[in-house]
Amino acid sequence: MTGASFAGSAWAATDITWWHAMGGELGDTVNQLAKEYNASQQDYRVIPVYKGSYVETLTAGIAAFRAGESPNILQVADVGAATIINAPGVAKPVQDILVSAGYDFNSKDYIAGVRNFYADNQGKMIGMPFNSSTPVLYYNKDILSKIGAQPPKTYEELEQVAARLKDAGYAGFSQSLTPWIMFENFKSRHNLPLADKNNGYEGPATKLMFNTPDMRMHFNKLKAWKDKGYYKYYGSDWDANQTPFERQEVAMWMGSSGSFGGLKNRVKFKLGTTYLPYWDAVNHNAGRTFIGGAALFALNGHPKAEDKGVASFFHYLTKADTQVFWHKSTGYVPVTEAAYEQAKASGYYTAQPDAEVGVKQLSLPGGDWTRGYRLGFYPQIQQVMHREFDNIFAGTRSVEDSFETIEKESSVLLKRFARTVK
Repeated sequence: MTGASFAGSAWAATDITWWHAMGGELGDTVNQLAKEYNASQQDYRVIPVYKGSYVETLTAGIAAFRAGESPNILQVADVGAATIINAPGVAKPVQDILVSAGYDFNSKDYIAGVRNFYADNQGKMIGMPFNSSTPVLYYNKDILSKIGAQPPKTYEELEQVAARLKDAGYAGFSQSLTPWIMFENFKSRHNLPLADKNNGYEGPATKLMFNTPDMRMHFNKLKAWKDKGYYKYYGSDWDANQTPFERQEVAMWMGSSGSFGGLKNRVKFKLGTTYLPYWDAVNHNAGRTFIGGAALFALNGHPKAEDKGVASFFHYLTKADTQVFWHKSTGYVPVTEAAYEQAKASGYYTAQPDAEVGVKQLSLPGGDWTRGYRLGFYPQIQQVMHREFDNIFAGTRSVEDSFETIEKESSVLLKRFARTVK
């Protein structure tokens, strides 16, 4: 998609370039947002440009910034947030952009699980949450009904349901993006620290809280469940773990709340959604999870007139009408309380109660370790995790040996990143 497709806005409008990583149907919705914003006013013209995957978009954005040719707005995934936030002078805090342009800003306007994830240690919002989701448990209502089981709330209950499913000839569950669900959100759900330096908010983290008793217990359980046929691990590819659920080869799947819209249109069974399970033995009062997805960052080096245009577009994106459109079209959660209330008032959740599960989970009580994390070189660390998860579930290494490797290699990467920001 190029700017030519958005020609026709008012003459002399200031162009605002927006590099994003949303292809396919999501890309069509992004283009629709820009088109409607451009039609709503005459001062600015937002030009969305698809730049490939999250990694490709971030790489292109950093390279363009160094060459003095950066876009005004760059979409950055959650795992890349530390890179953009810790790069000196690259991003302008979204909070400053909005206030400087004369817009009111109150972080409490955003739902609880969203407001701090892209903020600095003082609570100032640096990136604007855009496509936000959180991991939930999807289940096949038809299969669970056949065995007379309710969707599990805890991992203790999940173990019992999976055993009954196995006896009835079904595989219990699969899940996508293991680091996101079984590490990051395992920690958040149980209100446990994820890294030193206050999860990386008080400076570049140097150590993950990965090789811990709770994590070793959890992964030894997962390995035992895999060996019993309760749990299916299909590797690191997202779709490879989701597709068996859609084909009814597994009864439950842990994935993104943002997948709800597509799933409900594709599956041939009654789809259910509930909160991500937790270990009652680890935290009886388990709370909210982290958001995933990506945020929009305003890049430095542009004239004030363009920054005002960025603020105008960000203000438009956070309007309740815009958020509700985005929420219903994609399945991503509405990021503001006003949008959430508007979606409820419209009767959307009465007709689609499963669409509300992710928002409600993000609004659960939080604790000291539920506001987010900031980890340098985290995409590379995730690759280390994926490699070792493959080893664990293939039975070639023990949980203990793989966790020692993850601890060692992640520390090397974290310390290497810390040296880049001094």
